[in-house]
Amino acid sequence: MLSLLSLLQTRRDWPGKVLADRLEVTPRTVRRDVDRLRELGYQISSVKGPDGGYRLVPGSELPPLLFDDEQAVAIAVALQSVSTGGVDIDEAAARALATVRRVMPSRLRHRIDGIRFTGAEAATRVDPAVLEAVSVAVREQLVMRFDYHGRTDVPRRIEPQAIVARQGRWYLIGWDLDKADWRFFRLDRLTPRTPTGPRFTPRALPAPDARSFLAARSKGSETEDRWPCLGQVIIDLPAAEVAPWIGDGELEEVTDTSTRLTVGSWSWTGLLAFVTRFDAPFTVVGPEPLREAAGAWGRRFHAAQGLPGDGGVDGTGS
Repeated sequence: MLSLLSLLQTRRDWPGKVLADRLEVTPRTVRRDVDRLRELGYQISSVKGPDGGYRLVPGSELPPLLFDDEQAVAIAVALQSVSTGGVDIDEAAARALATVRRVMPSRLRHRIDGIRFTGAEAATRVDPAVLEAVSVAVREQLVMRFDYHGRTDVPRRIEPQAIVARQGRWYLIGWDLDKADWRFFRLDRLTPRTPTGPRFTPRALPAPDARSFLAARSKGSETEDRWPCLGQVIIDLPAAEVAPWIGDGELEEVTDTSTRLTVGSWSWTGLLAFVTRFDAPFTVVGPEPLREAAGAWGRRFHAAQGLPGDGGVDGTGS
């Protein structure tokens, strides 16, 4: 019956024979399980035609919720992960998990009770009412007016395009009508004003999608998800010691004790700062601007020590 309900939720109409074949049961069993679902409150209409069939339609009341084992585990994990998502609904999630747990059979209660973990709480929290208001404006394509804390007392006027969650924070991507440019706004700093403005026609993003656009701007690029400065070094550490710390960089094992590392940054100096965090000798492979920045670093550090002579073009000063 749970499998039948899952199938009915995936498409509008299901011929009875197709359902029976998918479930590997007889058409009579399908009819019986449909009747049982109707008794539980699910509105399932019969579709007339040569083959006959069934259609799940929205109900006026929420029927009893039925979960298979995998769905029960997924719900337990999702509700316990709420604190890492950055939306301030922890208490509601805890109550929801308790409610779901009470109506589950004992074997499923034991399974979800065994799933206990602690996640890193998001640094900022978003008011769920703000998330809902912004989501409605995005979906209905309505101009938003809102106060943006810490920026200006003048309300912003934005054509909201998309909401993106990234690294524990929630962002609104929109076209700023006063600046005539794309802007990003953190939802935890945003207070919507009412009423909303008129409808608007969405503009094309300068990137393939909203997530790529936000990632590109966070790296200093206008349209592409890439760093403006990309360089390569060989560092005297095994690949296994480097891999956990390189973020979106790439590595290649050169020997058992050395690794070729390709990483990006906002600037060549920033890239060198990233590499020196490993506190190990390294040699710059390229490109030339990275070599020049390394040479400047060497001279700068020698000058800081009050020593005569030049710095080198690699991290060893040689």
